[in-house]
Amino acid sequence: MFAARFSVRAVSRLEFESQERGHVAVLVLRGELDLSGTAAIEPELERLASEPGVEAVALDLRELQFMDSSGLRLVVLADQRLRDAGRRLLLVRGPQPVQRVFEITRTAERLEFVDAPEQVAG
Repeated sequence: MFAARFSVRAVSRLEFESQERGHVAVLVLRGELDLSGTAAIEPELERLASEPGVEAVALDLRELQFMDSSGLRLVVLADQRLRDAGRRLLLVRGPQPVQRVFEITRTAERLEFVDAPEQVAG
């Protein structure tokens, strides 16, 4: 006889807070950056890419619990969109499971990371 055990965990949806500090916009991400989360944050990233006075966008990943390939795709596309607009994307390092996504895909080699939002000049 086959017995299976499943654990059910609550899904933590993505929440974000946008702050402008001088010429830097900081987006603090909380929860899970997955397919549904990317849909919530894409309009804000598009707005910031064209916002006058914003020279850089920092995504603060420290409070993310999870990130999948759709979250990675969002980050890579945001980096390209901001570069095309003459701006920078900086990533505040997240917890190890989040950072691992960047490491195993080798995107950490082409993205700019900092340890804290205060390290981004505003």
